[in-house]
Amino acid sequence: MNNPQISDQEFALFQRLIYKIGGISLSDAKKVLLVGRLQKRLRHHQLETFTQYYRMLADGAHQEELQIMVDLLTTNETYFFREPKHFDFLRDEILLKWRSTKCFRIWSAASSTGEEPYTLAMMLAHHLQDAAWEVVGSDLSTRVLEKAQQGHYPIERNEGIPPDFLRKYCLKGVRAQAGTFLIAESLRKRVSFHHVNLTLPINKELGKFEVIFLRNVMIYFDAETKRKVINNLLPHLVSGGHLIIGHSETLNGLETGLKALRPTIYRKD
Repeated sequence: MNNPQISDQEFALFQRLIYKIGGISLSDAKKVLLVGRLQKRLRHHQLETFTQYYRMLADGAHQEELQIMVDLLTTNETYFFREPKHFDFLRDEILLKWRSTKCFRIWSAASSTGEEPYTLAMMLAHHLQDAAWEVVGSDLSTRVLEKAQQGHYPIERNEGIPPDFLRKYCLKGVRAQAGTFLIAESLRKRVSFHHVNLTLPINKELGKFEVIFLRNVMIYFDAETKRKVINNLLPHLVSGGHLIIGHSETLNGLETGLKALRPTIYRKD
């Protein structure tokens, strides 16, 4: 079977589908990426055209395949201590000033394969020590959530982790696990992962948070979807809590009620 190619009309079908599911605006420049990632699914189902694959997804009877498509099309580049100025702010302006006896809760709302929530867990474990704390991670992709829950990474992914954190919170693999490292169980048991579509109303049971990290995901959203996502998140942020977005992102033009403290860092008063 030859590798199927995609017409502009077929690509437009998938653009509308991924926008409907996750609010993701797939630009025309992503056409090659879509073909490269979905061709294997056409071959798996012995389909000859992208139109056939789209019809299979759209008929509502193949939810598992629909999730696979979402997993394949969501870009999930991440690494430990990414955009470190945010973690400096978390340490200096929030954690070192924390005096409450209640549980400090922080949400990594686009957690990908787990590097960000485990970075946050290292920060909380180090600076809050015996105080109660919890990290929640969420993502649209079930595939990356499975990897995140394992907390198991190739050794080259440890770049950026401070040496003292590496020694204290990361276990270097030996023998069959050589070339990898595992996040310590003491951290993993205080980090939970959930499948969340940020464009839909979010379950109240997720609770409220002192800090929400929403980084490097809104670059895929148009203005209306950004507004919807922020409105879904804000009920889960406590008064006085902080929302932190990616350095390439902005909330300019959105009526959020948040106070900008510095670029990409906001407070809910």
